[in-house]
Amino acid sequence: MKKTTMKHKFLTVIGTALCVLLIPILLINITLIIKSYTNPEEVPSVGGFVPMIVLTDSMYPQIHSGDLIVGKTIKAEDVKVEDVIIFFDPQSKDDAVVTHRVMEVKNENGKISFVTKGDANNANDDMAVPAKNLVGIYDWRIPGAGNIAMFMQTTQGLILCVICPLILLVGYDLLRRRKYEKEKRKDTEALKAELEALKAQNLKKKK
Repeated sequence: MKKTTMKHKFLTVIGTALCVLLIPILLINITLIIKSYTNPEEVPSVGGFVPMIVLTDSMYPQIHSGDLIVGKTIKAEDVKVEDVIIFFDPQSKDDAVVTHRVMEVKNENGKISFVTKGDANNANDDMAVPAKNLVGIYDWRIPGAGNIAMFMQTTQGLILCVICPLILLVGYDLLRRRKYEKEKRKDTEALKAELEALKAQNLKKKK
């Protein structure tokens, strides 16, 4: 009984940990998707942080394609040379977002702009980035998590990585509870039978 109880506790902890991991990922993905549709001109953020999926190796080796990076907002006047910033590409027609290193900070008549460059590129970017295009500053990354996040935003990924595991966890929990109740009933019946046997022995002794 003790081994069974320990096994139940271990599996319950594992199941709870999976739920704690999967549910926030699902909520974050849903939040980002909703915000991307409601505010298409802004980069979606969660709790003041800006998660981005890296699609190129222009910042290799610090940042790899497929990484999930997280940035935080910063004032243009606080940006310094060598900072890695996230910004709307001034050359892009479809509001592409880029993460590159600041090579020079310009201040022309109070108008701040940044000369940027990808670490893996041979030359600076063609156009300086105006302060209004600044999204935030690079903070940290999760290697390879961008590929997972992109997959989870697809129908197949949502089903495979979130819905199926949750269904399995709920199903397992129901089976576990039924098994526990069944074992509990057996223990109760065994205890009752033992008590009845003791009563019978006592009655025989009295006679």
